[in-house]
Amino acid sequence: MALSSALPAAAEGANVLRIGLDEVLTPGAPVAEAALPLVAQQVSAVAPVAPEPQVVGAADLVKAAEVQRVAAEQAARAAEEARLAEEARVAEEARLAATAAASAAGGVQMVVGRITSGFGARWGTSHQGLDIAAPIGTPIRVPLDGTVIDSGPASGFGQWVRVRHDDGTITVYGHISRSLVRVGESVAAGDVIAEVGNEGQSTGPHLHFEVITPGGTKVNPRPWIDERGIGLT
Repeated sequence: MALSSALPAAAEGANVLRIGLDEVLTPGAPVAEAALPLVAQQVSAVAPVAPEPQVVGAADLVKAAEVQRVAAEQAARAAEEARLAEEARVAEEARLAATAAASAAGGVQMVVGRITSGFGARWGTSHQGLDIAAPIGTPIRVPLDGTVIDSGPASGFGQWVRVRHDDGTITVYGHISRSLVRVGESVAAGDVIAEVGNEGQSTGPHLHFEVITPGGTKVNPRPWIDERGIGLT
C-alpha cells in the first residue's frame, strides 16, 4: 500500500521537472524574448545607414536651366563682340593703307577751305554731306575721272554739279556760284569743274560735298576722301 502510493507522486514530480526544463529550453521562452531588443540594438549599430535621397524640385530645375541660358547668351554675345571688333580692326587697317597709298600717289586738292559741318544729325535733320567754307570763286576740282550727269540749277543748292565716276560712285558739289562743265562731258581727276558760291539755302560761301554709293546710298564723305588722299584744306 505504501509503495503504490509513492509511485504516482514520483511520476507527478517528474512531469513537473520536465515541464520546467521545456520552458527554459524552448525557443520563444520569456528569457529569449527578453534578449531580442539587445540583439536588435547591436545589429543596428553595426549595419550601415543608407543616406536619404535628395529630392530636386521643379523650381531648382528651372533655376539651373536659367543659369545655363544666361551663360550661353553671354558667351555668344562675347563672341559676336570679338568678331565685330576684329572686322573693325581689319577695315581700319585697310582704310589706313589706302590712305597712305593715295597720299603717296599725290591725291587731288579738291578745294582749299575749312570744314564747318560734318555728316550726320544737324539742327534736328540729317546733314548728308560735308560743308567746306571758302571764298566765293574758289576753284573746285573733281577728285577722280568721271562723267558729268548734272550741271546747273538744283532745288536747295541753287546750283550744283554731279559727276558719276568709273566705279559708279556719284559726287555732288552744291551751292556753287558757277559751273564750268556740261552734262555728258568727261572730266579727269584735277579738272576745275565749278567755283565756290553762296547759292540756294546757304548760310555763307561754302561747298557742300556729297558721296553717293553705286547703290544710291549717301555716305559720310570723310572716309572716302581720306582713303583717296583728297585735299580739302
